[in-house]
Amino acid sequence: MSELEQGNPDEIYANEPRADLARRHRRLRIGGVIVLIAAIVGIQLLPAGVRRDNPPVVQEPPWDSPETRALAVRACFDCHSNETTWPWYSYIAPMSWMILQDVHKGREVLNFSTWGDPMAQSEAEEAVELVSKQLMPLPYFVILHPEAELSDAERGQLINGLIATMTQGRANNLQTDNLDEED
Repeated sequence: MSELEQGNPDEIYANEPRADLARRHRRLRIGGVIVLIAAIVGIQLLPAGVRRDNPPVVQEPPWDSPETRALAVRACFDCHSNETTWPWYSYIAPMSWMILQDVHKGREVLNFSTWGDPMAQSEAEEAVELVSKQLMPLPYFVILHPEAELSDAERGQLINGLIATMTQGRANNLQTDNLDEED
């Protein structure tokens, strides 16, 4: 019995016409695309385990100006407040998993909607440093939200505004503390 009759795979494939190989590769590619689409559809059914909600705003900072607040809303609020705008792609896995993680981590680190928390003001100081080093807003956030990109002038205005807001907030806390002591 010859190798061809025994079914040696090397011999079989060597004798196949190129058209058959091309057809076989096309079928594999189509099968791969179908598996990929099925996987993407399948992961949509997995629960992310986290809600996309916006808890109530407890207390905002005493903004030094409406312009500072507007810059913070534009560049920071989607991750660092309870006023997140959830885009359509925040509901599509696996992108939704990353967005949910970023928002919850951002709120945990600095949340402009819970300014009364003593940690918020200290974290705002770090935010000023990150904004000045152009580490915030995150580069991939700016790609998805071009309106969040700050010019150098806007970056400077936001930094100065945040510093003024923190200073004003501390002054308000001192006045409130003094009123409590007088009673």
